[in-house]
Amino acid sequence: MASATSGAAPPPAAPLDAADGALCEALLGSDETARRRALAKAITLLESTRADHRARADALLGALLPHAGRSLRLGVSGSPGVGKSTFIEALGLYLVGRGHRVAVLAVDPSSSVGGGSILGDKTRMVRLAAHPHAFIRPSPSAGNLGGVAEKTREAMLACEAAGHDIVVVETVGVGQSETAVAGMTDLFLLLQLPNAGDELQAIKKGVMELADLIVVNKADLDAAAATRAAAQIAGALRVLHWQAQPPGAWQPQVLQASALEASGLDALWEAVSRFRTLREASGALQARRRAQDEAWMWALVEAGLRQRLRAHPAVRAALPEIGAQVRAGTLAASVAARRLLELSK
Repeated sequence: MASATSGAAPPPAAPLDAADGALCEALLGSDETARRRALAKAITLLESTRADHRARADALLGALLPHAGRSLRLGVSGSPGVGKSTFIEALGLYLVGRGHRVAVLAVDPSSSVGGGSILGDKTRMVRLAAHPHAFIRPSPSAGNLGGVAEKTREAMLACEAAGHDIVVVETVGVGQSETAVAGMTDLFLLLQLPNAGDELQAIKKGVMELADLIVVNKADLDAAAATRAAAQIAGALRVLHWQAQPPGAWQPQVLQASALEASGLDALWEAVSRFRTLREASGALQARRRAQDEAWMWALVEAGLRQRLRAHPAVRAALPEIGAQVRAGTLAASVAARRLLELSK
């Protein structure tokens, strides 16, 4: 018998049952209405936390994976009020008008008190939601950090398998810490307001230094302010990226647009196309996805280990007393953590 370290092949994925097989067939089929309905059902299954649903979701992902990976993945972030939904609808309508099939995975903040979420992005993108070549799926953040939902990556694979060649991930929109979306998309687009602040504000690290494109939205409100903001951000980017770049490397760019007037989209899409061509030609796009997949794997491993630790009988029995000692200040958190880890062996 091969040992666990002998390089034996992993066990094959569980086969789909009849219902999920029909769901997969509809999602991969050519009937637009059936495909849209199947995609919604598939994402619901992928987002479920039930153990039996998780096994079905794993089997479904295994069936869909060979049909995924052919889209361009765009992450869109920005502070609240910057006009993310309006911008994404304008961009989505522009893209479906050019023959693309667009999927939007919009993440809404969940209440830290009640846990609920409004999920109102479809109501803010009424025209795009009604288009037969567009699909919009709002999901709650459910307390996940980084501006994305736990199952956003899996939902993205389902959208790709369903034939959407552009997948847009709209983040919660909470500020500079919203960087997780850059770890699951090909191009990270950051929206800024014309009056977002001075150059010192623009130079903040975090989300700014990860952006591949920065768009000053709502340029129609004050063209002069938008021009000043673009110049300030461009100057800040030169400071953030002052190190010498390898030949042919992409240089982050700053553009202006008005989602309300649907202006600036031609220049934006031209920049996105240049980015994609450059990154594909150099192999950087494929390398970025491989690194993202591996990072995703380890993130899920760590989350799974944390769940198993909490479910361990010895840990569950000792946790109330150890937790009380930590809260009372009589036991250091580092010592408590080591004790819990020892109990789980």
